[in-house]
Amino acid sequence: MPNERDRSGDADDLSEQATGVAGDGATTAWLGIYLKGLCMGAADAVPGVSGGTIALITGIYERLIAAITAVSPARLSAVALGVFPDRRADAADALRTIDAGFLLVLVAGVFTAIVTVTRVVHVGIQSAPVVTFGFFFGLIAASAWVLLSEVSLDTPGRVAAVAAGFTLAFVVSGEAAAALGQSLPVTVVAGAIAVSAMILPGISGSLFLIILGQYAYLTGTLSAFVDALLGVATGGPIDPLATNGTVVAAFVAGAFVGLFSVAHAVRWALERDRATTLAFLVALIVGALRAPVARTTDRLVELGRVWTPTAVATFVAAAVVGAVLVLLLERYTGLADVDAGR
Repeated sequence: MPNERDRSGDADDLSEQATGVAGDGATTAWLGIYLKGLCMGAADAVPGVSGGTIALITGIYERLIAAITAVSPARLSAVALGVFPDRRADAADALRTIDAGFLLVLVAGVFTAIVTVTRVVHVGIQSAPVVTFGFFFGLIAASAWVLLSEVSLDTPGRVAAVAAGFTLAFVVSGEAAAALGQSLPVTVVAGAIAVSAMILPGISGSLFLIILGQYAYLTGTLSAFVDALLGVATGGPIDPLATNGTVVAAFVAGAFVGLFSVAHAVRWALERDRATTLAFLVALIVGALRAPVARTTDRLVELGRVWTPTAVATFVAAAVVGAVLVLLLERYTGLADVDAGR
């Protein structure tokens, strides 16, 4: 039977394998991964620079994609069967293959940021929709501008991809909220699409939630779920936790499905014809510029207000701030080259 020293050595070996750093440096490496997850989550929580872009900037994009695409039903089954002593070796191999430690720490960082940032954003949507969505408009517009240099319209197929992407995003951005409504099946689909966008450089998962008219609803639900969780921990009622938790679980389930389907399909498309796929994605971003305006109008109607010259000026000013932030990021990080995956 291994003694405590042996088990400690095994843990150090696994930590070194997962982080590539030996000894005391492993703790620093794990913290670095967590902080990178925080940055990715913060980016994905608002429709602008994507978490995939942050992953590229921070040097973990290839490792992230390799880990995600290594996850398979067979390997997850092997991990689950690790509760049996004779299957533990297979479980350990599966965990190493999918880089489980890296994914868990990174996801913890992403989740921490999303919970924090979406709470702030939800308050902004409810109390200051013109400023909030104006800021989003600037983030989206500048992201599209940065990526435009990577789009080439020198073939009929790429022209058709741009037309299709723009039309799809523009139409859906204006009609999705009323047409799709808010239901568990829609939430599952939104999760599948959003998680796929989160791993794409230049495309924000929250942008697709805005296009689908689900962003305000889901950020509000997540905030309510966290509040309910804290309430139950302090002796509060469980009903709010169950109600909001069902929606959160549906989104997570959709995200899980998306990793095995939509994300792989997008990666296949990028590998097969990157130029045409990128043209389609950038056109989606441009078409999605309708979404912040439409969502602002919807919220103003809910508040019994209308667009006024002051509201328009405020929207534009907030958009300028958002655009400047993205352009500064591009200037000092080479975002255009990063987004192109070069």
